[in-house]
This record gives sequence, structure tokens and C-alpha cells, in this order.
Amino acid sequence: MFAKLKTHTNDLNLMTATIALGLIIGTSSLLLGYFLDLIEHLFLGFVESNHHPVASQAWPLRRLLSVFFGGILAGISWHLLRKNSRPVGIKKALTGEKMSFKTTLIHDLTQIFYVSTGGSVGRELAPREMGTMLAQKFTARWNRYLSTEDQKLLLAAAAGAGFAGVYISPLTGMFFCLEILYQKISRKAIVVSLTMSVLATLVGALSKGFTPYYVISQPHFNLKLLPLILILGPLAGLVGAYVRRWIQKASNARASDNKILIGLPLAALLTGTIATFFPQIMGNGRGVAQMAFNFQSVSLEAMGLLIFGMVAKLVVTIFTLWTGAYGGTLTPSIGAGACLGALVGLLYVQFVPTASLVQCALLGAVGLLTATQNAPLMAIFMLFEICHLDISALLPLALCASLSIAVASQLEA
Repeated sequence: MFAKLKTHTNDLNLMTATIALGLIIGTSSLLLGYFLDLIEHLFLGFVESNHHPVASQAWPLRRLLSVFFGGILAGISWHLLRKNSRPVGIKKALTGEKMSFKTTLIHDLTQIFYVSTGGSVGRELAPREMGTMLAQKFTARWNRYLSTEDQKLLLAAAAGAGFAGVYISPLTGMFFCLEILYQKISRKAIVVSLTMSVLATLVGALSKGFTPYYVISQPHFNLKLLPLILILGPLAGLVGAYVRRWIQKASNARASDNKILIGLPLAALLTGTIATFFPQIMGNGRGVAQMAFNFQSVSLEAMGLLIFGMVAKLVVTIFTLWTGAYGGTLTPSIGAGACLGALVGLLYVQFVPTASLVQCALLGAVGLLTATQNAPLMAIFMLFEICHLDISALLPLALCASLSIAVASQLEA
């Protein structure tokens, strides 16, 4: 009887912590979103939305100067931060290493600042790290009420909830926790991670609403794309495996000390120079992906833009990480993958004229995202949620992700 009572008490403590953290992390994601909007408005004079993902209306020189000065200031911030302390990542936090509130806050605000000025890197790492840090501080005060394993679960769930609060995607947050961080699937893990992500999503939606992150004109899929998937899935897995390898090498060799003061401004200057004639290069990859999703017809111009968009986004993002920046790689992978899918789709519609280029781009995005993150379930539901796709999309997305991860896994073995 006492054992049963203790179990119920532990479960009650865990759910209380889950609910509290969901609301806290949702609020932090909301505030990071406001900070991003503020910097974009100050530096580029625009308000980002799914119809206007990049500052294409800003003067080319303003785009160049925005990223360049953003790179200089971010480089100084990271240089000073790393002179005194080094940011602790999420995976190290899960092993017990402590995340400093001050260091993590400055580190994450610098990430959001740089991507807001136009830096080519994902913005999703900052809310995940912020969520994990807040959960670690919370569980440190509640450690007598929570087991060590429950504390680890809460930290992993908090990272997923941070993502969910920014991108309004609770299932993605859950799968990010279970598939990438916690790497265990149980009833308890599902309840905790999904509850926390749902609450963070509800708080984050107070600002963003429940609008799709990308605008998709044809959300309903059909079997006409099946032959394409059999080609695109393995191709995305092949490309994604190498991109994952390059990202890991760039992150491991990330510039430190005084090198970041030179390297990051150079990466920013490269980004800004490209942005003068191709503004989609700016930011986390949303502009590149939306460009690919917008193509409706075949042309040489479309092919050229897709090739350039895919190569430029990957090269500049990896170079940015190598020169010292921190940031996510999920949305840059979506952008590059969408371009890859649309490129293959331009050839496919020559044989199947009624096939949708938009859906070809979506399949490329899920395939490349699967391979770069080694997380097919997260990739499937991320595209499904942030694009507000029809239920008919799940089967083709799942097949493409399965083929992609099969090839990518073989290359990593």
C-alpha cells in the first residue's frame, strides 16, 4: 500500500513539474520570438511572416550592412563569453553538467540576434537550450521530489518544448525529445514530453497564432508521386548524410579565441554580399524553402535559382558554424532539401505533368531533414505540423523519410 502511495506521489510530482515547465518554457519561447521580431525590425525594417519570410523589400545595401554588423557584434559577444566560460550544450546537460543561467542567456540571445540580422543559421537551438537550462534550474530545486531519471526526462522534454513554443509544433517537440535526446519511448516519456510541448505551444501561440510557418498551396497528396519518392528518398539520404558529416566537422572545428573576431564577420560579409541579389540566403532558411514551395512551373530560371539556393544555403551555413557561430541546422536543412526536391520535381513533371512541384519540394525537405538529423519521425511530423498538411501527406512523407534514413544509415555505418 505504501509503495503504491509513493508511486502516485512521484507521478503527481512529475506531472506538476511538467505543467509548470511547459508554461515557463512557453513563456521563454514567446519572449525569444519578441526579441527576434525587435531585432529584425531595427536592422532590416520588416516584420517576418509566412508570406514575407525575408527582408526582400529592404535596400540591398541595408541587407549587407545588417548581416555584416550583426556578425561583428555576435562575434564580439561570443568571444567575450567564451573567454570567461563556455556554453554547456543540451546533451552535456543531460549527463549532469550544469548550465549557467547568465552564460546560457547571453549565448542564446546572441544566436537569436545574429539570425535576426540575417545570419545564415537556424534559430531553433536557442529556445531548446533555454528550455533545458530552465528545466535544470527548476529540477535542482525539486530534486528531492523527483528521481534522477525523471529529472533527465524533464530536461529532454524541455528542449523539445522550447522548439514547440517557437514553431507551434507540439508533436515535433515530443519526437525531438524522444527520438534525438531521451532515446527511450515509454508511456511516461510520451505523456511528459507531449504535455510539456502542448503547453509551450499554447503559450507561444499567444503571439504567433496557429498559422502555418510555410505557405503550401497544395496540401493534399496523391499516389502520382510514388515513383518520384523511390528516387528522391535515397538521393536525399545520400546528400543528407554528407551534409550531416560536414556540419559535424564544422561544429567540431568551430573557431575560438580571437579567430571568431575575424572569421564570423567574414562569414557575415559573404552572407550579406549574396543577400544583395539573393535575399533568401538570409536567416534560418525559411526564405529558401518558401522560394522552392512557390514554384509552379518549369523554367531554366527556376532551375538556376534552386541549384544556387541549395548550394549557397548549405555552404554559407556550414561556413558560418565553422567560423564560430552557434545555431540550429533543422530549418537550413528544410530549405536545402526543398530546393533539392523541387529540382528533381522539375525533371519528374516532364513525365508526369500533373505532379505537384510544391509536393516534390516537401518530399525533398523531409528526406534531407531526416538524414541530417538522423530522426525520421521528428522530420515527418515537423513538416506535417509547420506546413499544416493534409492527412494524406503522412504516407508519402513517411516513405520518403524511410528511404532516406535507410541510405543515410548505411553511409554512416
